[in-house]
Amino acid sequence: MKLRQKIIFLAIVPLCLAFTAIALVVRYQAVELASQQRAAVEAAYLASKNTELRHYVDLAQHALAHLYDTGRTDDAIKEEARHLLADLEFGDDGYFFVYDDTGRSIMHPRQPELVGSEMWNWRDASGSFTIQHLIERARQGGGYERYLWRKPSSKTVAPKLGYVISLPRWGWVIGTGIYLDDVEAALAQIDRRNSGYLHQTLLLIASIALASALAVGLAGLLLNLSEHRVADAKLRQLAQRVVRSQEEERARLSRDLHDGISQWLVSIKLQIEAALVRLNGTPEQAATARAGFEKTATQINGVLAEVRRISHDLRPAILDDLGLAAALEHLCGEWRDAAGAGVEIVFENQAQAGDGAALPDVVNTVLFRIAQEALTNIARHAGASRIKVRLYQGHNLLMLQVQDNGHGFDLGQVDDHSRHGIGLRNMRERIEAVGGELGIDSSPAGTSISAVIARASLPSLIPA
Repeated sequence: MKLRQKIIFLAIVPLCLAFTAIALVVRYQAVELASQQRAAVEAAYLASKNTELRHYVDLAQHALAHLYDTGRTDDAIKEEARHLLADLEFGDDGYFFVYDDTGRSIMHPRQPELVGSEMWNWRDASGSFTIQHLIERARQGGGYERYLWRKPSSKTVAPKLGYVISLPRWGWVIGTGIYLDDVEAALAQIDRRNSGYLHQTLLLIASIALASALAVGLAGLLLNLSEHRVADAKLRQLAQRVVRSQEEERARLSRDLHDGISQWLVSIKLQIEAALVRLNGTPEQAATARAGFEKTATQINGVLAEVRRISHDLRPAILDDLGLAAALEHLCGEWRDAAGAGVEIVFENQAQAGDGAALPDVVNTVLFRIAQEALTNIARHAGASRIKVRLYQGHNLLMLQVQDNGHGFDLGQVDDHSRHGIGLRNMRERIEAVGGELGIDSSPAGTSISAVIARASLPSLIPA
């Protein structure tokens, strides 16, 4: 995976994780809120049902009060009470029922087949002893009980909430109940609605997360395309500069060979031919020929010196043999000789203990060429009388610094002009190619050029 793809991946993954965490938190909060809402609605429904049931039983108790308060316990009074309770109905499924203390059904208007049945051990659909529990509630002074019972209107078993009281002189337990299937339906509707809201919210979060991830990916793709275009443009410019530099170097070599070595070789050739002719002449001509050969030998020494100069400009042998410090010192010596007495050139080599290890060839070459380019610019433009070249080799970095006391220049104008500052751009490109930085500080008091390379980047420059 390429670096740009890794960066995009590392940008999208935390975004997706963040949206996932948000979705989980939202889901947890929504479920909690739905549970609390369901509990509140259920409590409100049951409270209203409890009140309603208590009201119905109180009405029945008042309806029987004139019979019960007589103190009679005979069958006639109880029969009249049963008829009275059987006529008390409310709604489609509201009725009253009566059991005795032993669980025998005394009266059930909607299920007369149960009358007279012993139901003490009867169980509802959930396995609960319903009649026993109802009688126990009544003995405790009255109370509520939830159980399952067949609903008369639909003939289906439904949850029911009952309320019972005791008539101890008659040995009766009377009560009524309200079916809770409508409550269950209302709660189920609330659950479905909350589940739908939660589902829509999670879909919305997922959509936003997907859109955000696509936006990040698209932005990264566009950035990659833009960087590719910029990199291609820079690569084309660099290729053009390389070609131009090669052509300029070839032109310089051509001029050096044509104007120097070629003319000397032609002159030597003519002198040798003339001397060969004189050798076969008079003694005076032979003496003149020997003098010509001596002059030719002197010229050949000049040709050899010119060849060494050109070779040194191309790649100084001292850089490979003795290292960067010796090559820079030799370069300063050559410039000192060429500049004459009017210009002072000083070289300083500072190295901390333990930092004398050989540098990679590419680093030596880059720093040497930067020093060459800097000295060439000083000679052409600065008008300086003092030049200082300093090489610092520390534990953490390498630094080459070239300072002069010339009149300086405007760095902004040089950078803005496409045809000026080529030397500075070459220096900057050279140092950036080895992971370094080039600093330029120029004012009317002089110019300072610093090339800095971190030692941490040196291992990557050594060929495997």
